Amino acid sequence: MARLAQTAGLTDVQQEILSTVRDFVDKEIIPVATELEHRDEYPQQIVDGLKELGLFGLMIPEEYGGLGESLLTYALCVEEIARGWMSVSGIINTHFIVAYMLKQHGTQEQKDYFLPRMALGETRGAFSMSEPALGSDVSAISSKAVKDGDEYVLNGQKMWLTNGGSSSLVAVLVKSDEGHPEGTAPHKSMTTFLVEKEPGFGEVRSGLTIPGKIDKMGYKGVDTTELIMDGLRIPANRVLGGETGRGFYQMMDGVEVGRVNVAARGCGVAQRAFELGVSYAQQRHTFGKPIAQHQAIQFKLAEMATKVEAAHAMMVNAARKKDSGERNDLEAGMAKYLASEYCKEVVEDAFRIHGGYGFSKEYEIERLYREAPMLLIGEGTAEIQKMIIGRRLLEEYRFQG
Repeated sequence: MARLAQTAGLTDVQQEILSTVRDFVDKEIIPVATELEHRDEYPQQIVDGLKELGLFGLMIPEEYGGLGESLLTYALCVEEIARGWMSVSGIINTHFIVAYMLKQHGTQEQKDYFLPRMALGETRGAFSMSEPALGSDVSAISSKAVKDGDEYVLNGQKMWLTNGGSSSLVAVLVKSDEGHPEGTAPHKSMTTFLVEKEPGFGEVRSGLTIPGKIDKMGYKGVDTTELIMDGLRIPANRVLGGETGRGFYQMMDGVEVGRVNVAARGCGVAQRAFELGVSYAQQRHTFGKPIAQHQAIQFKLAEMATKVEAAHAMMVNAARKKDSGERNDLEAGMAKYLASEYCKEVVEDAFRIHGGYGFSKEYEIERLYREAPMLLIGEGTAEIQKMIIGRRLLEEYRFQG
């Protein structure tokens, strides 16, 4: 079958990695994804397979036991995995945001300690910014760290942790007033802490509780949780980068990677929705011929395919910009915004092509229809992306009057 969203200029190594991931998705994920999703079951066998492929170390430098690949390679792998089941790509995403933050901002001791185990998949990462009383307004964070000798004491409640239960390392963003006098801008008084814990639920270390999974409309299988800190004591050497007050910038750097990831997920889900729609349209007959031969359906397929191509191109551009070392918040915001919106539209069109059968849990499109909305929210809503895009455009096109 011919495929949309091809990427020009890939190396032989990148093509081999993608071919391996694509085969794994087709053989190990797609056949079981819907059943596991309906049971809300963690895909342990799939995760073990990804571990064997070395994907948990895909972007981690070779000196720490990883493959040392680019963000583009990672994004294209995520696109393939999301085509199979978006929840699996979420398991990978949070892990890599933490690994990326460690690689870019960690002390040498932190890199030496965490990255080799993360590359093997022995340590799984999660990160936490949001709280129950805030969404995209990160400056309103109320969780707090207070210095006590050589330790910090953390208190507060965090929300929407992907991998909250299955992870063993969580990067947690909290306020820390130490060294930052009253009146300091909120984003300059935040610190990221590297919190080690036991996988599972309940009290996973003294002062840290992970309640059970949040029951969600879609995006099942992967665990999404709260995180409650009550007198959680963290040594000073677990401040990311060894310096307080840098947490907001570290997290935003990681979120740029996350936005490329969400864009890639949108591309993957949209591709799968198109595949399902174009296949069903050639099997379903009305008025004596396949519905694919009706002009109305051909128009719909044409629009869907064009959206898949456009979203993929923007995602690739954002990844390549980040890999070049340049600032990519504009490109990442555009890619995340467009890919998530187009994903929703392509999935809905595929759902419409299926007619009444799209409403049946026996058909894969029903699962995609519930999964797509999460991408509209994850790593910042469309409104937040528009704010980022608008501000950056005004910086680039400042009026010279």
